[in-house]
Amino acid sequence: MQHWLRFVQEGKIGFGQLAQDTVHVYVGELFGDKQPTGESLALSQVELLTPCVPGKLLGLWNNFHQRAEKEGLTRPAHPLYFAKTDNCYLASEQTIRAPETYRGPIIFEGELGVVIGKTCKAISPAQADEYIFGYTCVNDVTAVGILNSDASFAQWGRAKSFDTFGPFGPVIASGIEPDDLVVRSLVNGVEKQNFPVSDMFYQPREIVSLLSQDMTLHPGDLIACATSVGAERMRKGCVVEIAIDGVGVLRNRFE
Repeated sequence: MQHWLRFVQEGKIGFGQLAQDTVHVYVGELFGDKQPTGESLALSQVELLTPCVPGKLLGLWNNFHQRAEKEGLTRPAHPLYFAKTDNCYLASEQTIRAPETYRGPIIFEGELGVVIGKTCKAISPAQADEYIFGYTCVNDVTAVGILNSDASFAQWGRAKSFDTFGPFGPVIASGIEPDDLVVRSLVNGVEKQNFPVSDMFYQPREIVSLLSQDMTLHPGDLIACATSVGAERMRKGCVVEIAIDGVGVLRNRFE
């Protein structure tokens, strides 16, 4: 298993592998040829960035049996998804900020994120591992009061794409089995969500396959696999953690 991250140190952006609290620095391309430099940095010496910069972030809706049962929904015939814009990306330990133009509820949604490593189009689920670089933690922050505020148009893009509404990281974990993972969300240390990836209608490899039928997926693209029950409104000053054993803990304060 490998854990990859991006960082800033003395004004320079770099990337490397995280082992415990040590960053082993690499040069080259995260999704291409790369080599270790032999340099090591303490994690405390660097500022974390998002572990990649996605060209697109696609988020699924209604992908869990438990949530569908609770909300009276059924399995969709194809993964249902929306896009979040690139201005919303936020690294672990950075602050989620409520927009000045909106005063309604803002919720966290803990999710597993799939990071694409190679350009793919129309692949099968059996081929997906060749194109998936790894997995990360995602908080799909949503201004839920906006979603259906206009009866003529569901505002998925606006509700989910305010600045800072797309935290993910802190690392990308490669070499893990995604179907065995469990996603947990905690607010001020209190667990609010705890659900297995195995409860998904569409598992990660199948998601990548089906979305690749619709569009070309490129290295760094991020797919958030939806959330289950337990997502709640955030209160200013709270700290939200999305924790996935084997992947990491994404931590952000909300203001």
